[in-house]
Order: sequence, then C-alpha cells, then structure tokens
Amino acid sequence: MKVTALDLRRRTKEIFEALDRRETVTIYYRGKKKGVIHPVKEGKAKKRSFKDHPAFGMWKDREDMKDPSAWVREIRKGRKFDY
Repeated sequence: MKVTALDLRRRTKEIFEALDRRETVTIYYRGKKKGVIHPVKEGKAKKRSFKDHPAFGMWKDREDMKDPSAWVREIRKGRKFDY
C-alpha cells in the first residue's frame, strides 16, 4: 500500500487494516519515498543469553586484560611529559 504523509492523518484506520492483512505500507512525502511500515511478526521472540552475543568475551585472550582492576588503574593514570 502506498500512502502520503497526509494519508497518515486522514486514513489511519485503512492503514492499520492493511497492516492486519500483512501488507507493507510505503510512505511518500512530496513524491519522495520517506519510509516503510512493516507488519509485526507473530510468535514468541527467542530468549537469548548475553553470552550468545559475539562481543561477549572478545578480550579474553588479551594479556593486558587478565587483571581488569590493574588495567583500569593504568588507563586512569595522569600523563607524564619529559621536557
């Protein structure tokens, strides 16, 4: 379904009915495509553990990160300049 920005205000019920029919709604403003509204996928979302995220444990092999407290103390130190 194609709608204009004005249709969002005036034909909201029809837009929701199109989404109920599993149609994608494309929004145009001054003749240019501005956005797309997709219907929500039905069903339960899969529960994932934070350990499944690819960033979890990404620094586990770094030698300087073996002691996190010491690493934080080191990066918080002030800079020393030799003049």
